[in-house]
Amino acid sequence: MNKNESQDYRSLVIVGAQWGDEGKGKITDYFAQSADMVVRFAGGNNAGHIIEQNGKKLKVTIVPSGIMNSRVINVIGNGTVINLPSLISEMEILEKEGFITDTIKISNRAHLVFPYHIVIDEFQEKERKNKKIGTTKRGIGPAYSDKVDRQGIRICDIAKKDFKEKLKYNVEYKNKFIKAMFDGKPLNFEDIYNETIELYKKIEDKITDTAIIIEDAIKSNKTVLFEGAQGVLLDIDHGTYPFVTSSNTSANNAPTGAGISANLIKHVIGVAKAYCTRVGAGGFPTELLSEIGDQIREKGHEYGSNTGRPRRVGWLDAVALKYAIKVGGITNIFITLLDVLSGLEKIKICTSYTLNNRQINSLPACDEDYQECIPNFLEMPGWNEDITQVKSFDELPENAKNYLKMIEKICEIDIIGFSIGPDRKQTILLDQIFNHD
Repeated sequence: MNKNESQDYRSLVIVGAQWGDEGKGKITDYFAQSADMVVRFAGGNNAGHIIEQNGKKLKVTIVPSGIMNSRVINVIGNGTVINLPSLISEMEILEKEGFITDTIKISNRAHLVFPYHIVIDEFQEKERKNKKIGTTKRGIGPAYSDKVDRQGIRICDIAKKDFKEKLKYNVEYKNKFIKAMFDGKPLNFEDIYNETIELYKKIEDKITDTAIIIEDAIKSNKTVLFEGAQGVLLDIDHGTYPFVTSSNTSANNAPTGAGISANLIKHVIGVAKAYCTRVGAGGFPTELLSEIGDQIREKGHEYGSNTGRPRRVGWLDAVALKYAIKVGGITNIFITLLDVLSGLEKIKICTSYTLNNRQINSLPACDEDYQECIPNFLEMPGWNEDITQVKSFDELPENAKNYLKMIEKICEIDIIGFSIGPDRKQTILLDQIFNHD
């Protein structure tokens, strides 16, 4: 379990290895203390990251999690979709809390989320009735749809002379769609245009070709972190479709979403909870609809950071985790919230599924099949000790050590560290990260 050799982690991707909410923000913040740049490469303000330091909580959605380190350049990459009102509001809150937002750089190729995207998102989710996806209704899906449909508007478009005409066309087009499909009220173009121009002026000096500064940083031997949103199991291509997000969430999308060569990415850390959670609908074989599930939910504060919705809770699913490792390009994993499992007499790990009386070891492509999967568990003894103050792997109770070792064995991957609480100080590394020697 103890790692003896140090590696170079100067270009490192940090992604969620489950269905999101694994603690990526905290881990990115922790590593950012030794970083020069943090790059957000996908998603929008539907991904809330909570960072806690010295008992103080900070929530970010679209701003990269490196914002707590004043010397870090925080890049919002071209693969994201940006809601300008939300971004400006978040920056203003950060500034009131004493954080410096001058370090934020925004890709001129990033697409924008407009009010009509949000309205359409809300109507579409309502129309799904009992087949709701569980969207946050922040317009992310419709914005990505426009991007693929080549009808999207990017930040670089705002400064061009035909922007007003382009936006007017989109608003009128979307109003027709909203009226015809949902009998909704039309949106006011002038209000949307004026607000966009006003907000654009507040961030105009932050907009640049971020791909150039990212590549320059890596080639200058700087430490660059690439921060994912959501988790690999919510990836639009490889996640548990259709209950996924609207972008590629794995590390494979980091080069595309940042605008650099894949050859510049060296390592990928997948962040996974010591158990599983999921928000919204979709298959969840290890879900705990019991007092144990409620206990884990309350102890782990498993409620959406953006929505406040209670998260579904289950035992660690090693089948899903191994799948995420495989399709997500993950080279090491980091286990969070290990302390939440303290006090449980028994702990279970799902090692395979049974589907149609046949044992399988990977995720089915269809959610209909995934809903029918029955988990096969390995049961292990738990521990009662409070582990929130331990400083090393060796200080853990024997059963906690065995649990981590078993995860490594089943998933055939090294655990690079674990956390035993929400504070930055409650982070234990088993390898030397960012060795600059």
